[in-house]
Amino acid sequence: MTTIIGLQKTDHCLLIADSRTTDDGGRTYSHPIVSKITKRGKYLIAGSGLTQPCDIVQHVWKPPAIPTNAKKDLYHFVISEVVPSIREALNANGYIPDKENSNEPDFLFLIAIQGTIFELDDSLSVMMRDDGLYGIGSGSPYAIGALQAGATWRKAMQIACKNNVFSAPPFITHTQRR
Repeated sequence: MTTIIGLQKTDHCLLIADSRTTDDGGRTYSHPIVSKITKRGKYLIAGSGLTQPCDIVQHVWKPPAIPTNAKKDLYHFVISEVVPSIREALNANGYIPDKENSNEPDFLFLIAIQGTIFELDDSLSVMMRDDGLYGIGSGSPYAIGALQAGATWRKAMQIACKNNVFSAPPFITHTQRR
């Protein structure tokens, strides 16, 4: 379980994640080299959900090169280039969707490209928010509510961790400029 938030600003974006991971038995883990946000070339990738698809996308997937004209329509680039390459990486590395637990998504990602955040669910649908507030993971509703009430990102993450046992500091932050 996880708390990850993304803040879309006019000239940059910010991704913030907690540092606690849990196994199916409820045991908690934290280690400085295990991060819920990874940098892959010019991409920032934040993942929540099942470990296997998150590991594949964050550590095995080879993101497509970003063409110089992609900035004109990054949304189209993500749908036409990024999503098919993620789907291919998941299939090639043995990921099989969990159809039995269909109430929750297997995974969610916030992917930042050229300072723009895109949210992808386990169907690999691409979503964007007009308010610039993104949240994935079980603690994210608390963080988003706190942000909407005027909290700083740090306070919002503290509130999420206080209310969600599966999230804990320290907080990892990555900024990407447009």
